[in-house]
Order: sequence, then structure tokens, then C-alpha cells
Amino acid sequence: MQTQNAENLSDLGVMLDCSRGAVYRLSALKQFVDEIAEMGYTSLQLYSEDVYAVAEEPYFGYLRGRYSAGEIRELDAYAAERGVELIPCIQTLAHLSGIFRWDEYACCNDTDDILLVGEERTYQLLDRLFAFCAQNFRSRNVNVGMDEAHRLGLGKYLEKHGLRDRFSILRDHLIKVCAIAQKYGFQPMMWSDMFFSSANHGDYYGPAVPPGADELGIPSELKVIYWDYMRRGYDKYDALLKGHLQFGREVVFAGGAWAWFGFVPHNAYSIAAAREALRACSDNGVRRVFLALWKDDGSESSLWSALPTLFVAAEYYRGNFDDASVSAAFSERFGVTLEEFLCAEDADGRGGICNPSKYLFYADPFLGIFDRTVDEKYADVYKKTGQKLRKLCRGRFAEMFRTLADLCRFMEIKYALGYRVRKAYREGDRAALAALSEDFARAEIRLRAFIKSFTAQWNKECKPFGFEKHDIRLGGLLQRLRHCRSRLREYTEGKTACIEELEEEILPFRKGQKDGEALDYNNWLFSSVIKPGL
Repeated sequence: MQTQNAENLSDLGVMLDCSRGAVYRLSALKQFVDEIAEMGYTSLQLYSEDVYAVAEEPYFGYLRGRYSAGEIRELDAYAAERGVELIPCIQTLAHLSGIFRWDEYACCNDTDDILLVGEERTYQLLDRLFAFCAQNFRSRNVNVGMDEAHRLGLGKYLEKHGLRDRFSILRDHLIKVCAIAQKYGFQPMMWSDMFFSSANHGDYYGPAVPPGADELGIPSELKVIYWDYMRRGYDKYDALLKGHLQFGREVVFAGGAWAWFGFVPHNAYSIAAAREALRACSDNGVRRVFLALWKDDGSESSLWSALPTLFVAAEYYRGNFDDASVSAAFSERFGVTLEEFLCAEDADGRGGICNPSKYLFYADPFLGIFDRTVDEKYADVYKKTGQKLRKLCRGRFAEMFRTLADLCRFMEIKYALGYRVRKAYREGDRAALAALSEDFARAEIRLRAFIKSFTAQWNKECKPFGFEKHDIRLGGLLQRLRHCRSRLREYTEGKTACIEELEEEILPFRKGQKDGEALDYNNWLFSSVIKPGL
């Protein structure tokens, strides 16, 4: 067994996104704690923008499926019994769009999803959030967020105080947030991008290092989180870690377990990234590491979809870098081989982060904005992958594998459906178009099967809140397939002279993109609609 010195690492954790749609059931979270505890993880952060019930703030998390104080205390005790520290992971500056739909918070909204710095109501709210955390979490570590506040100071703050450099606004707010944290006995950590992006003209991963934290007046108790979810190679991780260490505050590293790019996870990519990142952390004396399971754009993937990344990263953390040993341990632990678990990723081309199973799933079959990314031969990959997944629909992960199998079965038809329709139309092949109308009907049947399995997966893992967006998305897709089929039949029967959308020449989705080249694109709305009514 090959080993890598990991003695510098002392805490391996997970951050689970509970704010992008899915708010996980307490029963599912307990099972998740059991799994990560047995793997050797020692902390769990619940990423909670507005999904916890603060008594004095009835609109905070209203209709979002927020966790009650009792639920948090129950999970906290359950995790503690298993050696897992449940750490509050909140937002204290940006990413709070959920609350700003309510008039109650208009007074403390700067712009976009950002709190208004310096406003009394802002700090009243934050004090109540920290009080909730202090009352219901035994941990006195807290992640205060503050990432990606790109337009800080450019809305209501600008109107009230005039133009001021963004970092000064950030520092003033950070000092107040740290004071509130200290009031409740918390040791704060914060995502580091607002510091390092400023030093690199907006490029968080650029080479420049900001002035030291002491020089900038950053509170001494603050830890900074270097987050990096891309596969960059050891040397790049090493350089960026060294830059963070120069900043003069304790560094925490956050890697990514890619479960946020659609229904299909990207474990192979995540594992490759973790291998080099953990080595670099160990070599640089970065003791605290966690893996982030974001759930962007609706929480489409299963809670369990990133298990391979979590398991393999835990093995790497312990110093086991031998692939055969890791694979054997995975099979013994879960009753399914690592290769079997990873086969779902063939739907997107294993090892990368392209996600045609997301954007071509939702792509409009007549508008064709992604048609030039299609490789017709790839439809067979979905067929073969679905057959492999169908054999795994047993045991504790049955719902997940069934959902993925049904996804592949639908994509076997849907992947190139729009491309084939346009091609036949432009070639004047009405017989082919008539046959394709039957493919639309088959796609509808298979989509209904996917909806059934996806719904069962969601109901087992998540509270019902958040599923309304999937009803709208999937129901809209079903209706669009039905509508396009009807119009196609009218055309082939000579009832209409043309299908206007199919008369359009399709441009590359991105400048310089090669035909047949897959994309990384994770936006349901702009995959489905050219111009939303925004």
C-alpha cells in the first residue's frame, strides 16, 4: 500500500448544502452522519442561508422547509454521539436572496442578495442568527460565509454613503460580525475570496497575495477558507495555499465533491482533484479540510451521489493512495464496487465536468441552442449506461440508481432529438420527421418514468419544500415535448407550411466552440428558454 504523510491534517469535514432547494429530512441527515462518521469524518457543516427557524424572524426561511430549533438540537446530539461536530454554516453578508423577497428585509438589502452594511436592522438580524446557533449547536466554530459579495456597496449603501472602496466596507462589516460571534462565544471562519479576488482584479485564483491580515485590520480570531473545487494539479494548490498562509490567519481548505451540476455527480473529477489538494494541504501544514457538497440550481442529485468522493478522500486523508486498496475497501463498505458507482458518470463523459445530461435534458427541441454540441453516436452511451445502472437498483441506494437509470433511458432519446428533427427538416425528409414524432411520444413516456423515480428519491431524502420548482421544470418539459410533437405532426400532415424555429441557422453556443463538443453549463432556465420574462 502506498501512503502519503498526512500527519499534519487534524480535521476532515463535510459541508452539505441545504439551501438550494433540498432541505434534507432529519432521518436522511442521521443516515448521512452515520456514513461519514464511519469513514472518519469529524465535522459536518449544514450550509444554511435561511433554512433555520429564528423565533423573532418569522419571515426568515418562511415556506422554505426551515429546520426547527428542536431538529437542530436532535441532529447535533446525534452527531456528537458519533464523534461528528455539527458546525453552523450561515451567511452574514451575501447569498441571502431568499429573505429579500419579503418586505420585512427591504430596509437591510444593499443590492442583489447582499445585506446593507452599517444598517441597524442588519445587525439586529445577525445577532438573532448567532443567538439561534448558540442555543442549538454545541459547537463554537461557525462559518460566517461572506463569499461572492461582488456588488457590495453599489446599491442602497451607495445611495446612503456615497462611493467607498469595497474592501473598507467589507472590513467594517467583518469587524461587527466577529464582535457578535465573540459575544456568543464563537470562533468564526470565512470564505477568503473577497480578500484574494480584490488583490487579483477579480481573479480569486490569481498569484497576487493581499496585504497581511494585521495590516488590513482583520480580527485575529478569524480563520480564512481557501475554497477550490477545480482540478488544478499539486503545484497550483501548493502555490495558492502558500499565498493564503502569507495572509497571516489560520487557513482552512475546502475542496469540492461535485454533486451540483445536474442529476449526475462528477466523482471521478472530484477524486482526482482531492488527491492533489490533500497532498498539498498536508505538505503546507493546513490542518483543517472539508469537502463541499453544493447543490446548485435546484438540488437535482441525490444526497448519496458523492459517496465515492467522500470515501476516497477519507482514504487519502489517512494516507492510503493505493487505488486497488481504496476500491476494495469501498466495495466492502457499500456492497457495490467503486466502478459500478462511477458508471453513472459516463452519461456526461467520466472524468470531466461537462454535463450534457443537464442542459440537453432541458433543451428546447425546436430552438436548438445546444444542437451543435451533439455527437449523435453518444446516444448509445446513454443506453449502455442505463442498462448498467438498472442492475444496481437494489439495497440502500436503490432510489438513486433507479433515478439515474431512468434519466439515461430518457436521454437515450432526448439527447439528440432536437438535432435529428432539425436535420430531417432541413433535408426535407418528411418520412423521417413522421418517425421522429413517435420518438417524441416515447420521450414523454420515459420522462414520466423519470419523474416518478426522481420524486420517490426526493421524498425519501428531502422535505417537500423545494420540489415545486421541479414540478414546474419537469411538467414544463413534458408539455413542451407534447406541443412540439403536435406541431411536427401538423407539418408532416401538410396542415402547416413550415416550422419557423427550425428555419433558423444554429450558431455555436460559445464563440470558438467545436461541433460535437460538450459544455459545462448548469442553468435550467436558460437551457429551456431563450428570453425569460425577467
